[in-house]
Amino acid sequence: MTPQEASAAAAKVCLLAPVVPVLVINDASTAADLARALVAGGLPALEVTLRTPAALDAIREMASVDGGVVGAGTLLTPQDVEAAKEAGATFGVSPGATDRLLDACEANDLPLLPGTATASEAMRLLERGYTVQKFFPAEANGGAKALKAIGAPIPQVKFCPTGGVSLANAGDYLGLSNTLCVGGSWVAPKDEVEAGDWDAITALAQEAARLPRS
Repeated sequence: MTPQEASAAAAKVCLLAPVVPVLVINDASTAADLARALVAGGLPALEVTLRTPAALDAIREMASVDGGVVGAGTLLTPQDVEAAKEAGATFGVSPGATDRLLDACEANDLPLLPGTATASEAMRLLERGYTVQKFFPAEANGGAKALKAIGAPIPQVKFCPTGGVSLANAGDYLGLSNTLCVGGSWVAPKDEVEAGDWDAITALAQEAARLPRS
């Protein structure tokens, strides 16, 4: 998979809904129900972060849910890429980007949203062919104002800002011409997941899915 093909595939994922849930899953037995609740609310693209021992099993469970498009977040190494692909992930997300990670994603045909925090990083990824990137950590890096400023000289790159994004500020990002979607964890609160309150999560997803985009 070329970087250009990866970016085209990543763009399709980003355009499925204005919000990509960023999920930290501790119990894989809840994963399928969580996926169904989010998909029912209009958020089909799901990022399962590889931050817990249950993450890969959660991806396997979610991959079987109708209408869901499941990806793996927090990809750091080539081994992460291979494990995520084997588990059923159809896209990947990383907090940053290294040549080894990019090489692994391209070799394994796993579309990647590579993380970037600066104009120089965005330019380096663009030079390689990645026109769809993750802006991370968004709020800590200056928020929507910073992303708008980066977009002025680099309009070729579109972003999915993640990190500190909430219902309160998601609209600031989604109103930018260089934002395709946002990533956020607020649509799957830990308490609701542990309680199995899937109706509440579906309601949060519906609210997020109605957010307008530029």
